[in-house]
Amino acid sequence: MTHYFGGLRAVHNYNLEIEPGQLRGLIGPNGAGKTTIFNLITGRYTPTEGKIFLDGDEITGLQPHQIASMGLGRTFQNLRLWRHMTVIDHVRLARYSKISYGLVGAFFDTPKRRKEEAEIEEKAYSLLELVGIPHLADQIVTNLPYGDQRRVEMARALATDPKILFLDEPTAGMNPEELIEMMEIIRHVHDELGLAIFLIEHRMKVVMDLCQIIQTLVFGEVIAEGTPEEIRSDPKVIDAYLGKEVVI
Repeated sequence: MTHYFGGLRAVHNYNLEIEPGQLRGLIGPNGAGKTTIFNLITGRYTPTEGKIFLDGDEITGLQPHQIASMGLGRTFQNLRLWRHMTVIDHVRLARYSKISYGLVGAFFDTPKRRKEEAEIEEKAYSLLELVGIPHLADQIVTNLPYGDQRRVEMARALATDPKILFLDEPTAGMNPEELIEMMEIIRHVHDELGLAIFLIEHRMKVVMDLCQIIQTLVFGEVIAEGTPEEIRSDPKVIDAYLGKEVVI
């Protein structure tokens, strides 16, 4: 796909194919177009040229909530959590995209509603356990340390039962201890759920340790794609992004 903002070409001839269960990464300098690509695929923008498919179904031009309901979950570079809501409520609210009891069930408290609400509660707690914060369920999210807020955001994204999870700089702003913990969570989520993951990261340790395939983006174009070993030693990547003196 290709995308323009007015006369500025932000993405050019971008191609991506992610297999079920695959963990892929996208790296590049600031302004390379990484988050723009996430926003194009997840429906915040519509590409100027090209088409996007999710599990065989075209999603080009659909709204973000429609794409999410079809199996694409995401987190954001800048946290987008709701102030004054608890941790568990964040996950519950995302899970409501799966309810089927409707207005009648809500008004008359039908057995179907009670059953689905119980399932939502159970699912929400299981996701908090998956990311390691079930003990924080009743805490107001803005009172939590930054690293735990990132975990809440991931649990919320997982509540929609995605087939693929997009992580936009999941370790941004974290200290070294939080970074290691988040890497372990990503591994754990990947292993336990078996879903595909596509992540943007600036920290090379995260990308090189986690990802099976990595793309390098410069000025909206992919200049290299391969395994961590191939990316680490590619002269184009070293010159354009990593720097000749960098040792990974």
